[in-house]
Amino acid sequence: MVFPVDVELDLRPRKGGSTVKRYDRLKEIQRLDPERDFLRIYRITATYEFPWDVTRALELALYRTYAVPSIGRLLAETAELTNRSQKRYDDTALLLDAVVEHGFESDPGRTAIRRINQMHRSYDISNDDMRYVLCTFVVTPKRWLDSYGWRRLSDHELRACAAYYRTLGAHMGIKHLPETYEDFERTLDTYEAEHFGWDEGGRRVSDATLDLMGSWYPRPFAPVARKAALALLDDSLLRAFRYERPGPVTRNLTRGALRLRARAVRLLPPRTTPHFARQNPEIKGYPDGYEVSGLGTFPTPGIRGCPVPHERRPGASAE
Repeated sequence: MVFPVDVELDLRPRKGGSTVKRYDRLKEIQRLDPERDFLRIYRITATYEFPWDVTRALELALYRTYAVPSIGRLLAETAELTNRSQKRYDDTALLLDAVVEHGFESDPGRTAIRRINQMHRSYDISNDDMRYVLCTFVVTPKRWLDSYGWRRLSDHELRACAAYYRTLGAHMGIKHLPETYEDFERTLDTYEAEHFGWDEGGRRVSDATLDLMGSWYPRPFAPVARKAALALLDDSLLRAFRYERPGPVTRNLTRGALRLRARAVRLLPPRTTPHFARQNPEIKGYPDGYEVSGLGTFPTPGIRGCPVPHERRPGASAE
């Protein structure tokens, strides 16, 4: 199935034709069950309430993983992030986006998870590393929004986010998954304290990612974008990559600009249509659309599929 990059799917909560107000979707979320309706809640949060913020936070989440030497070294060895940075960025965002937009049981969602599993199973990746990466997807957006969001996430949203990524982790065959947001946070903080450290490969991947982010802006602004990105890193990341700590002026300007943006967004009318990752201007590689089954890399043929059993449908291929 080919998805044009510019298609929008209207998932608006309906209010009898009345105008949707700034906090109406939060009220909608509060009426839902975060354990049963976690996909609906997460989709509202990520595509209506905070699409720009969630994109930035997930970029930072993946970036954090490079500071774990076993992860950064493997990413450098595959050369996907150093030699084909834009494609790797696009494919990662689009595969995760397919599940958010279409759900775990949809054909696109199942195909995306199958592709993710095929790629991961081609390498010797520990369960602990996989679980840590999953934790970054839960914890980093919450912390980003605490600092730079137009509002903070509600308890309902945190519970739904934990349930969403527990489900994704189960489909990826990750064992000993955290249950609550607090469990995800403790797991992340403990793992980073024990594993963050210098690795030459991790630094190469970090540099390539910063270069990629700079490439999204006109050439004169690329150095500014790099400095702004470094200003958003905490000291544990700066130490792991051996970057010089940005000065207080750079940090204050960067973080102040993000907080000013949050205040402006709070005053704007809420979105009337969802914004998915595939619509982001940073996605450069598929101007004519894409097939979910063709995303990512195909390093070795072999193990296929999703470890979560599904009821077989007539004519469906085995997962």
